Amino acid sequence: LAMFGAAHLGAVTVILSTRQQKPEIAYVLADCGAKLLIHEAMLADRLPDGRDIPDLKYRVSVDDDKSASQFSDLTENAPVPAPAAVGEEDTAMILYTSGTTGHPKGAMLAHCNVIHSAMIYEACMELTSADRSIAAVPLAHVTGVVANIMSMVRCAGTLIIVAEFKAADYLKIASRERVTQTVMVPAMYNLCLLQADFDSYDLSAWRIGGYGGAPMPIATIEKLAAKIPGLRLINAYGSTETTSPSTIMPPELTAAYLDSVGLPCPGAHIVVMDAEGRELPRGEIGEIWIHSGSVIRGYWNNPNATAESFTGGFWHSGDLGSIDAENFVRVFDRKKDMINRGGLKIYSAEVESVLAGHPGVVESAIIAKPCPVLGERVHAVIVTRDGSVSAEALRSWCAERLSDYKVPETIDLRAEPLPRNANGKVMKRQLREAWAAAQL
Repeated sequence: LAMFGAAHLGAVTVILSTRQQKPEIAYVLADCGAKLLIHEAMLADRLPDGRDIPDLKYRVSVDDDKSASQFSDLTENAPVPAPAAVGEEDTAMILYTSGTTGHPKGAMLAHCNVIHSAMIYEACMELTSADRSIAAVPLAHVTGVVANIMSMVRCAGTLIIVAEFKAADYLKIASRERVTQTVMVPAMYNLCLLQADFDSYDLSAWRIGGYGGAPMPIATIEKLAAKIPGLRLINAYGSTETTSPSTIMPPELTAAYLDSVGLPCPGAHIVVMDAEGRELPRGEIGEIWIHSGSVIRGYWNNPNATAESFTGGFWHSGDLGSIDAENFVRVFDRKKDMINRGGLKIYSAEVESVLAGHPGVVESAIIAKPCPVLGERVHAVIVTRDGSVSAEALRSWCAERLSDYKVPETIDLRAEPLPRNANGKVMKRQLREAWAAAQL
């Protein structure tokens, strides 16, 4: 409600996560120069002191109890004025990206970026007013804002909001509410399938399963096809800077192109570039650059980062990938996550996909560990299903399916889920830091 109210007034919305802590909140509010803060009353103790955010003039609390909610008082005010005149390229909202180094950057999403992306979801997923979606990802991030809120507003569908994703609760709600569409990360689908009572839920209304952030393991695709025959899986690749998505896989082609993130979305122009910024021929691997009506124009209050990440309207994704003759896009790794073992390049997604096929593996992350001789070696962090599978068995599984230099040389087995950011992507830097700390 507040977000649409701000758009009506021509104001810029900056969405904060309920998981952010006081220093993170203080940085965002100070960086964007926020004037008004609307917050849940129960989170008041997490708000920064006024001296840390001098530009902030107003704080409005929200609570289910109207007597404790300042927000409810606003509804008693005078009639809403006419909408402000804004340009389609004016900034509608700023979403702070989960930075890998230093402070996060404020991606400036224009009105046209948001509308264009919502239209992409509506058209490519064939959404209608009959659709019912669960917001299983954080609403403070691009997937939540666009794939959930804006796409459902665009098609006049129904959005069911949950406080957090828990597989057992998700299945109950999806069955009870006759959910038809979702956008989640592959691990969420896998966690649902691992529920012992999965087959007891009526999920026959579920027709669209969007996913992104990681490849969907073939084992998960096969299980979903067997248990929910009417579910069409759609891979969507994008980021905050592209107001997500930039590619979408037609659902009828998902099984045939498991190693691809799909075709460029309508209006998207995607190229693969070398280190000098020259376009590479089809099939060659380089950095993916993206241009479309959904690509933002830059970062708030950060001209240096904007200059480094954008060229002629193209955003430098930081992902290594290729485009084939049929225009299918493949993403192999983040530039910073690719492993160089004595000159041999290893893409973590390939190894992770192989591990995902093992029945005892819930999820995995492949990272590089330093080596004084080869430069880097392959290390795997693996979440197992019940603790019954050994590291050696998993190495053997990989050795039967991968070149010898790609097989993890060391493996950490764990029961707890991998650390993820609010967009659902595995935080590999945290895993690398944990490995390094364990060596001390």
